Amino acid sequence: MSEEILTSSGNVFIDLGFSPDEAAVLQMRADLMADLRKFIKTKQLTQAKAAEILGVSQSRISDLTRGKWERFSLEMLITLATRAGMRVSLKIAA
Repeated sequence: MSEEILTSSGNVFIDLGFSPDEAAVLQMRADLMADLRKFIKTKQLTQAKAAEILGVSQSRISDLTRGKWERFSLEMLITLATRAGMRVSLKIAA
């Protein structure tokens, strides 16, 4: 028995059946979380130091590094990225 291979839409959340609006927000959250994890790893920060820099508790950094995306709103992730010195922008494609 062979499995069917489907071409991705470019957004895994749409591929998983989320509505386009929900998928867009989920993709933004996933991208921001990945960027924040990369920031922590690149700077070789401990969770305690990352928490100090980002102004949150160490347990929130643990949630972030473990990918617990459901615990972070898009607004919170934008705030954390800004605190990390990142410039967050929204690109709108037609």
